[in-house]
Amino acid sequence: MSDCCASGNRGKQFDLAVIGAGSAGFSAAITAAEQGAQVALIGHGTLGGTCVNIGCVPSKTLIRAAETQHQASAAARFAGIRAKGQVGDWTATVQQKDELVSSLRQSKYADLLPAYNNISYVEGQARLAEGGVAINGDLIKAPRLIIVTGARPAVPSIPGLDAVEYLTSTTALSLECLPKSLLVIGGGYIGAELAQMFARMGVKVTVVCRSHLLPAAEPEISDALSGYFRDEGIALECGVTYKQARQTEAGAALVVTREARDTTLTAERILVATGRAPNVEGLGLREAKIAQAANGSIQVDDRMQTTRPGVYAAGDVTGHDQFVYMAAYGAKLAAKNALNGNSLRYDNTAMPSVVFTDPQVASVGLTEGAARAAGRDVRVSVLPLSAVPRALAARDTRGLIKLVADRKNRKLLGAHILAPEGSDSIQTAALAIQQGLTTNDLADAIFPYLTTVEGLKLAALGFEKDVAKLSCCAG
Repeated sequence: MSDCCASGNRGKQFDLAVIGAGSAGFSAAITAAEQGAQVALIGHGTLGGTCVNIGCVPSKTLIRAAETQHQASAAARFAGIRAKGQVGDWTATVQQKDELVSSLRQSKYADLLPAYNNISYVEGQARLAEGGVAINGDLIKAPRLIIVTGARPAVPSIPGLDAVEYLTSTTALSLECLPKSLLVIGGGYIGAELAQMFARMGVKVTVVCRSHLLPAAEPEISDALSGYFRDEGIALECGVTYKQARQTEAGAALVVTREARDTTLTAERILVATGRAPNVEGLGLREAKIAQAANGSIQVDDRMQTTRPGVYAAGDVTGHDQFVYMAAYGAKLAAKNALNGNSLRYDNTAMPSVVFTDPQVASVGLTEGAARAAGRDVRVSVLPLSAVPRALAARDTRGLIKLVADRKNRKLLGAHILAPEGSDSIQTAALAIQQGLTTNDLADAIFPYLTTVEGLKLAALGFEKDVAKLSCCAG
């Protein structure tokens, strides 16, 4: 790993400076390096950014651990099968998670840098400056910059919350001891994932949210998942406003208001999961005349350009599509545009997303509501998972598949899956949307029997037929 502020590189001219050394930063730096550019990659804090350190990797391994524990108890759905899971040593589970994080941070980030002679790495707080980036008292000279500094957990303005020892998604994943009870503030994907994970580990969980669980999801999916959460003993307090939080002798309390009536909710700990805030402090964006949204995120156009010529931004710091793969995609596009003339447009039309609850929520394209709001005349097909042979064989029919299509030309506009294995099926729908396929194309395609993805074919057939009257594998 080289240091671009070391004496041998001080004053060196770079083609591109990348501010942020997470997944987006590495994507931008490697893309530019592969095109022969001299790149300064500037990191501040732990190498690797959110995903590998405090986001995707640690959360998904703990979610899978909780799922494994739950499935032991759920084995009784098969006649003659009995099993029981239990949390024997939560500290050991967390330590194993930390070992995975450390291993991936080393192999996927630190170990990559020596392979690129034209990437120079420096650690320090960066600030935009005339002619480049100021860091550690030195000027990194570069005519083009990419800002990929990511985001952190946002904290809502609830009176008294500052005096409470609340958890965030970051600190919750590092707890060495499980609390007896937990209030989760926020019903988005982070709140939903962590609420179910902790509940399955034996914590008494209450989710508190302003609207309802997964408000961006199709209403059929949100309603169904809410029911499954309640079946697992997770309490949902939805449609409330947050009035006050306070620390108590037993833990914490949150006063909420619904229909002009106050209710006090108590738990040992509070977990705040109300979105993300961009990491923009100290960058000097205002002085550089770079426009920001009301929440501080950096505004970019479809070429990833900011309002300052030569400066680009991508990933969570822009507030758009806050998924690690979209951050990497946007950063790669920004690097290519910065070096080659802004010919590439950011396109999220076929962007798949997954919420790792159980069942999983996997979506791509437009929801029915979004399509109608855009003036599209649409048809929808909703298939219960009880109509999918895979679910019947697994004796787990929780979920549904919903397809949204243009009424006139039958092009697939959106696909939304609630299923235990939904994440492994959504890419088929993403490719269908990307290639402009119709529901007839999906219905006529050959799918393997006894798979969850076969449900896409059945849902497509559902536009014209009653699938209950079809035999196995029939079309």
